[in-house]
Amino acid sequence: MIDFTALVTIGTTFFVVTASPGPGNLAGATVAMTNGRRIGLTFAAGLASGLTFWGLLAALGMGAILQSSANALFALKLVGGGYLLWLALQSGRSAVRRGPQVALDVASGRWYIRGLILNLSNPKAVLAWLAAFSVGLDTANGMGTLIAAMGLCITIVILNATFWAMLFSSKGMMAVYERSRRWVDGVVAGMFAVAGFGMLRSAFAR
Repeated sequence: MIDFTALVTIGTTFFVVTASPGPGNLAGATVAMTNGRRIGLTFAAGLASGLTFWGLLAALGMGAILQSSANALFALKLVGGGYLLWLALQSGRSAVRRGPQVALDVASGRWYIRGLILNLSNPKAVLAWLAAFSVGLDTANGMGTLIAAMGLCITIVILNATFWAMLFSSKGMMAVYERSRRWVDGVVAGMFAVAGFGMLRSAFAR
């Protein structure tokens, strides 16, 4: 049988962690504002795929193994921190560039891969799934509850990524971005830099 109380607990916990502002949601909003709805949704699909991948590993128990492996987590944080700093550099370059912003001519598949890499290199994605599962599941829950919880969380992942892309690719948001592009890109660059350096610092923390 499916434990619906556990599903509500898992879904609520996972929604709070997933929907809160973070590198993935921030990047999704920035890409959507800069490049429009089609590319924003493509990038969002990559983000959702990366987060879903970690969910499948967490369900199989591999997430806990990764979390307990110091070397694997260290390498993942190095990649994730480096990628966030690269995003900070791109936003910083856009902030200092004069004149109107020109959308990058990058194939849709490349945008999907960029979104995928961002969440695959984010160790917090693993922790989001483990936190939700640890709060809602116990030894009394069967496979049916686990499968239902996976389906619920994957639905939240897709809806969240789509929401950010749709919201920030609206005409109003894109118009605001065009008027304040350099300020927005500067703030975004700073936030990515803080997140990137924070991830690198946690990688070297003992």
